[in-house]
Amino acid sequence: MILRIDHVSLAVKDYEGAVEFFTKILGAISQYYGTDNNLKYYWETFALGDLSRFEIIKPTGKGSFLENFLKNKEGGIHHLVLQTPDIEMTKKILDKNDIPYFGYQNYGERWKELFIHPKDAYGVLLQIAEFKPSDWLAPSYGMPEGKVWNVERNNEKYNLMFAHPGGGKVKLTLDRENIKALIEDLKNLL
Repeated sequence: MILRIDHVSLAVKDYEGAVEFFTKILGAISQYYGTDNNLKYYWETFALGDLSRFEIIKPTGKGSFLENFLKNKEGGIHHLVLQTPDIEMTKKILDKNDIPYFGYQNYGERWKELFIHPKDAYGVLLQIAEFKPSDWLAPSYGMPEGKVWNVERNNEKYNLMFAHPGGGKVKLTLDRENIKALIEDLKNLL
């Protein structure tokens, strides 16, 4: 039912300070951002390292769903986003097991979601969504469309990059002996 944790969402009062901390100190790279005028919040996703992502959210006006969450604190983890391959299957499994959910939205092929309240998920707000991860990454962060691997030489080392099913890419650095062993293993498979 769940493929992976896609990202952690942090709600903050000091958005600029949080962005500066995560980008300038920890090296996060902005990916996508947007504003939801109905729920009165702004969101921005960031990549950190090869495969980790998180989101920073902030209220944009009175009546934001984040008001109560940030009432007595500067910020914190607001929710976890879990990727599912099929939101309709997820709904059926939750219904079959009497797990209540709310906020089901179908925004088309790019995003379908539902939420499980913290009281039903052991203290954590869960957002379960069906989407294609590469739709939410800057193109430079992932592999070119249709390419699943790439090899580059860097002096006496070799960088192998593989497309990750969760978006982004995995990079392995190998020496000449590792490359020879890999080639031999691949030959033996054929």
